[in-house]
Amino acid sequence: MADEAIAELAVEALTEAQARDELARLADLLAQANRAYHTEDAPEISDAEYDSLKRRNAAIEARFPDLKREDSPSEQIGAPLAEGFAKVRHAQRMMSLGNAFDAGEVREFDARIRRYLGLTDDAALAFTAEPKIDGLSLSLRYEDGVLMQAATRGDGSEGENVTANARTIEDIPERLDGAPALLEVRGEVYMSHEDFAALNERQEAQGGKRFANPRNAAAGSLRQLDSEITRARPLKFFAYGWGELSAPLAETQKGAIDRLQALDFQTNDLTRLCDGPEEMLAHYAEIEAQRATLGYDIDGVVYKVNDLALQARLGFRSTTPRWAIAHKFPAELAWTRLEAIDIQVGRTGALSPVARLTPVTVGGVVVSNATLHNEDYIAGRDASGNPIRDGKDIRIGDWVQVYRAGDVIPKVADVDLSKRPEDAQPYAFPGTCPECGSEAIREEGDAVRRCTGGLICPAQAVEKLKHFVSRAAFDIEGLGAKQVEQFYRDGWIKEPADIFTLKERYGAGMQQLKNREGWGEKSAANLFDAIDERRRIALGRVIFALGIRHVGEVVANDLARHYLRWDALIAAVDAAGPAAARHRQAEAAVEAERKTAAAEERRARIKETRDAVWSEAPQVAPEARAAWEDLVGVDGIGMTVAVALVTSFGQEAERASIDRLAAHLDIQEAERPATEGSPVVGKTVVFTGSLEKMTRAEAKARAEALGAKVSGSVSKKTDIVVAGPGAGSKETKARELGVEIMDEDAWLALIGA
Repeated sequence: MADEAIAELAVEALTEAQARDELARLADLLAQANRAYHTEDAPEISDAEYDSLKRRNAAIEARFPDLKREDSPSEQIGAPLAEGFAKVRHAQRMMSLGNAFDAGEVREFDARIRRYLGLTDDAALAFTAEPKIDGLSLSLRYEDGVLMQAATRGDGSEGENVTANARTIEDIPERLDGAPALLEVRGEVYMSHEDFAALNERQEAQGGKRFANPRNAAAGSLRQLDSEITRARPLKFFAYGWGELSAPLAETQKGAIDRLQALDFQTNDLTRLCDGPEEMLAHYAEIEAQRATLGYDIDGVVYKVNDLALQARLGFRSTTPRWAIAHKFPAELAWTRLEAIDIQVGRTGALSPVARLTPVTVGGVVVSNATLHNEDYIAGRDASGNPIRDGKDIRIGDWVQVYRAGDVIPKVADVDLSKRPEDAQPYAFPGTCPECGSEAIREEGDAVRRCTGGLICPAQAVEKLKHFVSRAAFDIEGLGAKQVEQFYRDGWIKEPADIFTLKERYGAGMQQLKNREGWGEKSAANLFDAIDERRRIALGRVIFALGIRHVGEVVANDLARHYLRWDALIAAVDAAGPAAARHRQAEAAVEAERKTAAAEERRARIKETRDAVWSEAPQVAPEARAAWEDLVGVDGIGMTVAVALVTSFGQEAERASIDRLAAHLDIQEAERPATEGSPVVGKTVVFTGSLEKMTRAEAKARAEALGAKVSGSVSKKTDIVVAGPGAGSKETKARELGVEIMDEDAWLALIGA
C-alpha cells in the first residue's frame, strides 16, 4: 500500500513494514506542517488534522518502539526559525503539550500521574484548567523588574528576539513592582475577533493582503522587522506560566498565576482549580459552550497539576511535561467538489496523491488541497481487492467532506455518493513516475508506490539536496531550498559533493554566479565563503544530511556519539553488511510464517524459522555478527534503522556519492555526552522487583537524567542491577554474569538522592 493508504489502516492492523512507511509519511507531513505554522505563519492544515497525525504517530511508535525515527515528530517542538531576527537561546526549554481528545484520555492522564507518583485513587490531587489560546507563544525576561528580552518559542531551545515588538503590546508591562530579581514570564500573544475583523478591513482598504485567521494575524504582526508596524496592530497577551526564576512565585500553579496577575499581567479569568478529572471535564464543557462568544480563538483546555512540588517530581519527557496536557476541541468539517487528483513525488520516491478542491473555508482557513493518502485509500480496496478500513472509492467530480485537525494538511473524511456524476470513473493510479517516467512499483506489504528512478528522478534528487542544506544538516548560509532548485535546474549541482566544487567549477572571477539574477559579487563571495566554512563539520550533521531513510536528527547524533569518528562508522556499517543481509532474509521468512502458521504455534514457528536462517551455510562471520549486534544495540537505533544504514552505504552508486562528499570534508570527531559529577553516567542499569521509595517510571527518569541507560533485560553489558523485593530471574542472571547488584537504598545513596 502507499504511504497515504497506510494512513487509512488502523494502527492495530499495520504490519511492521507498513508501520515503518507510515512513520516516514507522518514525519514528512508534520515537519511541513510545523514549518508552515511556526516559521511561515501560514498553516496548511487544521489544528485537528495536526493533532490527529501526531496521535497516529505516537500510537504507531507505542506499538512498534523499534521503528521510532530519530526525526520523530514526538521529539520535535516548533520549527526552525525564520530569517531576519537575532536568535535567543532559552535558559529553560519551551516545551509543547501532549494532547487528549476525549474524556477517557483525560481520566487516563490523571491515572498516569497517580501511577508515576505512587498515589492511590482516593488521594487528593488538584489540577488547574484554563482555555488554550490559539496564538503565538512568547517568553518575557525581566531582570530587577525591567523587561530585558522577549523571544518566540522557535524550536523550543532557540527562539527569535522580538523585544522591540513586544514593548509595543499594552498587555506587556515594561516594569514590575515586587517581582523576583529574575523572572521569565511565558504566555500567548493573540488578537481578538473584533480587532482581527477591523485589521482585515484596513488591509483591504489599503490594498494589502487579508489574513486567514486571528492566529496568523497575531504571529505575522509580532514578527514584523519594523516594530512600528507591530505597534499599529492590536495585539494582546495572556500570561500562563514561567521559565527561569530567581525565587519561586508560589507553591501552586494557581497561586503562581494569581501572583502574575498581581504583577499586572493579564491572566485568563476562566482558569479554575479542579479536584480531579470529573471537575476538569465539567469545566471543559463550560468553556466549550462559551467558545463562540469569548471574542478570541481557543482550541482546547489545558490541565496542569496544581502542586508545583509534584510538577518537579513528575518532570518532563523529551518534548512535553508529564504534569500538563491539552484537551483539544473536535475538528471542523466542510463539503466541496474534488476537481482533480495530482501525484507528488517525495524525497524517498513515494508517489503521494493530492486532492485539488474547489476552495472552501474550514475553520477560518481557505482549503484548496487535501491529502488522499495512497492509491488503496482512493480505490477503497487494497492490492488484493479486499475492502480497506475507511476506504472511500474517491472519483474526480465527487463531493467530498474535508476536515482540518490542527492547522495541518486537510484530509478527505467522506464522499457523498448521492451527488456523484454519472460518468465518474474510478481513478487509475499511475504506474510510472510523473517526474521522470521511471517505473513506479509497490513492494509486497508496502502501502506506497515508489519511483525507481533514484538520482535520475528530479523530484528525489532535488528533495535530497534540499534536505542536505537544511538547518539541522549543513545549514549553508545563502544556499537554501530556492537556490538548490535553481542550481539543480541549471545543472550546477546534481549531488552533495557538487556543492563543494562550485567555486572551482564556476567561481573563477565569480563571473558566472555574480551575473545571475539575484546574485552580485558580494553575495557570490559570501556563498563560497559559507561553503568553505562547512567543510569542517560535526559528525552528527553529516549523518543526518545524507537523508538516509529512518535516520533523523536524533538518530544521527546517537550514531555519532556511539562511533565517534566517520571512519569508525563506515567500518562498522561495512562490517555489518553480511549480517544485515542475513537479517533481511530471516525476517522475510518470518513474515511468511506470521501469515500461514496457526496462532497457537506461531511464536515457536517464528523462532525456529529465524534460527534456521541464521544457521544456514555459509555462516555469517563472527565479526560481522558482532558489528551488526553492536549497531542494532546503539540507543535509539534498532533493526529498521540499522538495515536502512547498511542498505544505503552498501548501494554502489549511493556509496560512491557519499565517498565523493566525504573527500571534501573535515568531519569532526564527536564527544560522548557526560553528566558532570554523575557516578552512573554511561552505565547500563536494570531495575527489577518492587521499588518502595519511588515508582519504576520515576526511577527510570532519574537514572536517565544522570546519564545512565536503563535496560529491561540483563546481559554482559549491564553494569548495575537494582533489585527490590520479589526480584526473580533478572537478579539470578545478574549473579551468574557477575553483574553488580544493589538494593534500592544503596542505589539512592549512590546517586545522592
